[in-house]
This record gives sequence, C-alpha cells and structure tokens, in this order.
Amino acid sequence: MRTVSNVVNGFDHVAADTRARVLQVIGELNYQPSELARSLKVGRSGLIGLMLPELDMAYFAELTRAFVEGGAERGLTIVIEQTNGDRERELAFLNRAATGALFDALVASPLALTVDDVASFSAEPLVFLGEDNFPGFDKVMVDNFQAAFEAVSHLTALGRQRIAAIGAEHTAHGSSSLRLDGYRAALAAAPSALPEIVEYVDNFHRPEGSAAMARLLARPDRPDAVFCFADSLALGALRVLRQADVKVPEEIALVGWDDIEDGRFATPSLTTIGPDKRWIAQVALSRIAQRLEQGALPAEELIAPHRLILRESCP
Repeated sequence: MRTVSNVVNGFDHVAADTRARVLQVIGELNYQPSELARSLKVGRSGLIGLMLPELDMAYFAELTRAFVEGGAERGLTIVIEQTNGDRERELAFLNRAATGALFDALVASPLALTVDDVASFSAEPLVFLGEDNFPGFDKVMVDNFQAAFEAVSHLTALGRQRIAAIGAEHTAHGSSSLRLDGYRAALAAAPSALPEIVEYVDNFHRPEGSAAMARLLARPDRPDAVFCFADSLALGALRVLRQADVKVPEEIALVGWDDIEDGRFATPSLTTIGPDKRWIAQVALSRIAQRLEQGALPAEELIAPHRLILRESCP
C-alpha cells in the first residue's frame, strides 16, 4: 500500500518497473485518490464557506458565480449558505465553522451580525463583504458614498432639478445609509439648491421599487430623475413608468446600482453603478490564501473598483 501511495504522490524512490506496474493497475481499476484522506493528511479541505443574505437577488447570484469561478481557478470548492439576513442563522453559520465544519476559511456578507457577535471568533480566516466594521477582520467593500455621489452628480450635471432616491431603509444599514449620504451630498454640491425626495423601502426587491415609483408619480411635483439603490428597485420602477406612459429618460431619467444582467437587457437599458464583482471575489480569495499561507496578518480594508455605466435610461 505504501508503494502505491508513493507512486500516486510522485515520490522518486520507486523503481521504474514497479512504478509502471502500479500505474498499469491504477489505470485498469480506474483508481481515484481519496480527496478526504488527502485533506486530512494536509490539514486542508479545499472548502470555502460563503455566507450571503439572498441568493435570489441577482447581484448576489452574480457575485456567487464570481466566487465559484475564482475558487475553481485555485482548486477550491465554494459552499454557499443563505441566511436571509437573519442574525440567528448568521451566528449559526459562524458557530458551525468554529466547531468542526470542514472549511478552510469563510467569506461573509452579514446584515444582522454585531461587532460583539464576532469578537471572539478565531477559527478559520474570515473575510467580510460590505461596509460594516468588524475590527480585526479583513473587509472588502465598495465606496458606496463616492459611487452614489457620482451617480447623482451626473443627474445634476444634466440639469435635473427634482432628483428622487429609492432605497433608503427604515432600519438603517451600512450600504443604504452611505448611498443616502452620497445622494444628499451630491444635491448639496449642485449649482442651485435641490430638494431631497427620499422613498424608504423594506428591501431591495422589484415590488418595493414599483410601489415607491407609484408614490412618486402620484406627487403633484413628481421628480424628473430617480436614483435607485439597486437595479432590482430600478427595474420595478421602470415597469411602473412604462405602464404610466412616462418617457424614460426624456421625462424621468433613471439610474440603478449593481450592473446586473437584467438591467443591460431592459427597455430602455439601465444606467447603473457597476461594482467590480469579479474583483471582489478575487481579492477576498487572495486575502484568504495569504492568511492560510502566512498565518496572522494585520486586518485590511480593500476598496473594490466601481464605475458609472451610462445606458439608455440616463445617457
């Protein structure tokens, strides 16, 4: 058995004729080495846990694909956990990882975890996605304030005077709060004072965007531009605009956020903030690899590139 192991693992001290006979038998039996046994020997499973709130949100689905493809390039398998932003489920995922699950590392995009929830976590390398600050852990994020400022500044530069925002949340969260701050800063930086028109939502799904847009159209002073904090909200808003025979962008310009595939094929196609999802996945996985190879490292905040992508809804 040791001789077979030596051949499979490529050790040099096996006689040539013995190696040839072993390889012949391996071929005849279609033998495959046990990945579990190998992982136990090297102390690595090749599994990376990825915790996300909603897999049916197009942004997270596309982000997941970027992680799966990036993991495959490194010989890693990505294991997905959907939490729906529930704190107990987010905690349960971290606790399973800390008590023996075969993960080499974790990537987490939490909505409900607090600093105290993760302060004592010290098992696998853990990288957070998003703006929430967890001291001692790496964080990969988009500059939400700056990106929102750029999107709304584009609208003010076009001369739009009543720019609404759809996506502020009743329960403040890092990304939506920063996008709201960027929206307000761009209004304040406009050549003339512009009113703040904010529609709050409970989530970033299409129905919320539709309902918010219907409320905006019912106003006597309806907006001439709308900045949505997610493409899904913008797509919901776009349907209501089409049903009301409102011309986009002539009467109301529309800007989203995420650069999801649906937005590229909408009619009109959706102007949007495009975060580099592949960059996010690659950098998170690279940071994990560094920690696995080098051990403890100072925590880093890594800012993903983004760009304002102009399309038909707001050229």
